[in-house]
Amino acid sequence: MAYPTISAPYGLKPVNLIGGQVFAGATRKMRIASGYNTGIFYGDLVTRTTDGTIVKAASTTTGPATGFVGVFLGVEYINTATNQPTFAQYFPANTAVTSGFITAYVADDPDQLFKVAVVSGTTVITGVQYSAVGENATLVQNAGSTISGDSAVAILDSTATTRTLPVRIIDVVPDTAYVSGGNTLFPEVIVKINAVQVDGDGVPSGGHAYNNPLGV
Repeated sequence: MAYPTISAPYGLKPVNLIGGQVFAGATRKMRIASGYNTGIFYGDLVTRTTDGTIVKAASTTTGPATGFVGVFLGVEYINTATNQPTFAQYFPANTAVTSGFITAYVADDPDQLFKVAVVSGTTVITGVQYSAVGENATLVQNAGSTISGDSAVAILDSTATTRTLPVRIIDVVPDTAYVSGGNTLFPEVIVKINAVQVDGDGVPSGGHAYNNPLGV
């Protein structure tokens, strides 16, 4: 039996960087628009919109046109009811401020690697075999938890070599592996954001925003 057991997806969690470089917890501060109508949870992928603020990325089978800017790791803002600073694991939808800005903390290194859970659809945990390493995966966009503040984004277990898929599996997590039907399955894997794609019209799309000439 796997230990510990993975009971539900938890978003993308930063681990280390490509090449075994250490992730030391570095983040970049980015703004969320006051009154933005979608919750953003710890572990959600985010992208930038035309006013320079970030929003939750809804991408599944492709990356956003201007690319991902990273993964959301928390937020701070001045609470309008108490006029006191609030530090939170997630951004509640429709939160508005009258003083200062809503500041998100984002893991934005283009070389960042992330641990993520594998699902068969929505939030049902399953696993992939080791042969999935090197293949690309579809993102599954589930709503995060307002109790824990954690994301519920995952990847689908039907991986492929399709180059336009948004993330690539570069390793598995052996600690939570289990055996089913004589096969060793890995319910958690390590992924990276895929490279920018250029379609037949010559317009770049997806990838990391810092590597995308249309991104910021």
